[in-house]
Amino acid sequence: MNTAHLKLRYFTSLLVKGRAAPLLTRPDSPTILRFIRTMATNNIKDSKNNNINNNNNKKAKQKEPLRRLKTKEGRSKRGDVHGPSTVYLQVVGAGTRDNAASLYVFSEYNRYLFNCGEGTQRLMQEHKLKAAHLDNIFLTRLSWENVGGLSGMILTLKDTGVPECVLSGPPQLENYINAIKSFSGPLEDIKLSVRPYTAETYTDDTMTVHQVPIFGEFVFFFSASPPLLNPGESGSGQSPTLSDRQTAARDSSLVVAFICKLHPKKGNFLVPEALKLGLPVGTAAIGPLIKALKAGSSITFEGREIRPEQVCTPTDPGPIFVIVECPTEEFVDAVCTNQQLRRHQTEGEEDSAALVVHITPESVLKTETYKEWMERFPSTTQHLILNEQACTVHNIRSHKIQAQLNMIHPEIFPHLKSYKPQAALNVAVVRAECLLKFQLRPVMEWQRDALPSCNAEEFVREAAEVPNFLEEFCAAGQGVEYPEVVFMGTGSALPMKIRNVSGTLVNISPSQSLLLDCGEGTFGQLCRHYGDDVDDVLCKISTVFISHLHADHHTGLLNLLYQRERAMRTSGKTFSPIYLIAPGQIMMWLNQYHDSCGEILNHIRYVNTSECLLQFEHRSPSVFNNTQFVFVCLSQFQTCLVRHCKNAFACSFTHRSGWKLAFSGDTMPCDGFVRIGKDASLLIHEATLEDGMEAEAAEKRHSTTSQAIGIGMEMNAGFIMLNHFSQRYAKIPLFSEDFSDRVGISFDHMRICPGDLKILPRLIPALKTLFAEEIEEMEERREKRELKHPRGSSSERNMTGRAAKREQEEAATHIVETKRQKTSSMKQ
Repeated sequence: MNTAHLKLRYFTSLLVKGRAAPLLTRPDSPTILRFIRTMATNNIKDSKNNNINNNNNKKAKQKEPLRRLKTKEGRSKRGDVHGPSTVYLQVVGAGTRDNAASLYVFSEYNRYLFNCGEGTQRLMQEHKLKAAHLDNIFLTRLSWENVGGLSGMILTLKDTGVPECVLSGPPQLENYINAIKSFSGPLEDIKLSVRPYTAETYTDDTMTVHQVPIFGEFVFFFSASPPLLNPGESGSGQSPTLSDRQTAARDSSLVVAFICKLHPKKGNFLVPEALKLGLPVGTAAIGPLIKALKAGSSITFEGREIRPEQVCTPTDPGPIFVIVECPTEEFVDAVCTNQQLRRHQTEGEEDSAALVVHITPESVLKTETYKEWMERFPSTTQHLILNEQACTVHNIRSHKIQAQLNMIHPEIFPHLKSYKPQAALNVAVVRAECLLKFQLRPVMEWQRDALPSCNAEEFVREAAEVPNFLEEFCAAGQGVEYPEVVFMGTGSALPMKIRNVSGTLVNISPSQSLLLDCGEGTFGQLCRHYGDDVDDVLCKISTVFISHLHADHHTGLLNLLYQRERAMRTSGKTFSPIYLIAPGQIMMWLNQYHDSCGEILNHIRYVNTSECLLQFEHRSPSVFNNTQFVFVCLSQFQTCLVRHCKNAFACSFTHRSGWKLAFSGDTMPCDGFVRIGKDASLLIHEATLEDGMEAEAAEKRHSTTSQAIGIGMEMNAGFIMLNHFSQRYAKIPLFSEDFSDRVGISFDHMRICPGDLKILPRLIPALKTLFAEEIEEMEERREKRELKHPRGSSSERNMTGRAAKREQEEAATHIVETKRQKTSSMKQ
């Protein structure tokens, strides 16, 4: 800002404060007035030019390179080759059942991620580990535990402006990326590269990384794949057969270990010691002397020889850390006899490992062969274990808000649970904890200062200190037990620290459940909600309904399927595939994953959502039986196309006892949904945005709070639960004037039954008091937004106009698609 602008700002402030009059009576007041007029004219011209420039920028919008990339380019030009001063490895996911093993490696030059299971992105966001700096992701094995969060992470990296990300590890990574593109669309703003395990050693400014392939006892695992289902075809509720298709090879016998060595770092120049020896510290002459000494050369100064060790700390040759996964006992011999790993078991040499990270189950750790292999490392080597026996809490913010909500109503907001770890292994190892650090430089040491603290008493005490909060408690009553609705994820777009993405469990009876959407991390939420009882819950889930193929609604599906199969196996129950009701496009993703990564199709009986577009009584008996998907207690299940993306659906279902539930998925207000949800006992409707943001809601094809309530009123729903909130409303959404005693808001881990519905509106005063500060901040933001973009402004009209135009363009396609799907259903 130049001097003229500063003068104008100063004079304007005086006008606002009513203190400018004395200036206008001065002899030079005409000059002041001319100056103001000139500046105003120039500002108008500048404003016009800025508008033109902004329009040009919108036409060719290019993201500004990240500051980190600029710094990297500058460092390359200067020829900096010395190793970084600070490097540490930090646990993100400790390998527990609800948070798969993942590691974050930091240096001032680079950031790395080793494995990216479900929930990794959410943990990094909560604990402020910057994803925007990641450009290398290393994967030890192409299993869902390691790649379940990769799709969401890639989309986040793209949105934050990371130009390129390189994935290193096992084969078929390219095929997995193609599977992601089947629902994410082309990832044009980020270049995704694959570095196969056969590639040469990778080197950057921080370290070199060497990939070590380790093959288990079996060489290749061949699995016959079921028939490929086209997006428009339905499986008609049938389990895929194994004899109708050529076999597809998936190499499950390979894991990749990573040997990472930091670049050497020259010793630090010790100024006090140099002063004692009379060196010209602080003058231009000292520069060449320091350079020679740090390079390891002795110098002669004033006739005296000065050796490097006199004025410099020793050179750091660069510590080595090893990351190895040994998933089953079939890999034990291969790991323990690997010559490349054995090289780093020699004590006293530069190649000895400073740290070995074991992503290894307890059954493998307890084998004599593996224990002996661990003992062959030098006594100075540290061992970090990541597996299900880790005793740690990852999602602190979830525990905190749940503990405080539990004060309002213990049954509706139950305490979260955790697993009880079994006996620890009797070897000198460190068990992983969320955010546990091992610092590699400048000093090698464990650091626990970042470990999150989960103190329920402290959380409760903090809530009790909120003025008037205790007075707002509500008494609870017990009502009808079923259906029981448990909200696993109530946020939109991205999993965040308080609200996870979409997932709602409906317990229809003591023995049967249905899952409405299954976003990333849904299984982890089930673990935190049910604790050791999670396997029993998984065995009861017979059906999953996927509303549409946005990543926040379906990328938790595979882990749920795998964990359900494991639960049935360990509990001795006969395995039965889950009924998957979803748009046809989901089969593109599942087929690609099945062919390239791991067997999955035998876990499902697929039903195309279009089969449920008409009521059962309008169709043939065979279709009735298929779409009834073993729910003997339901009399009806319906779907309808809604106004969101292509092939987005809502659903409703009616119990034989008379209650009815309607679920909107993601949609703008939709007449078709009103029809299939008519007279629903409970409506679960998305309310992504607050009132006053109708234009943005239309642009993004979502609903505002009052629009969702309006649909419920038009539907004559008995009760309306608002859901799928934008993550800007992390703790609580803004309340609408349309709230009544028939409206409630959902939270993650909230559990409601029919008898609770009349209680929910009575909880709102306590919720408003608990989150008064957040509500005040949101209201201030709303006021600022309305001042900047008042209703009816040109920007709002343009946004609404674009939404209306797209609505018109899609209307014809929508009608044709509906007719085609109805016709297809009638013919079956």
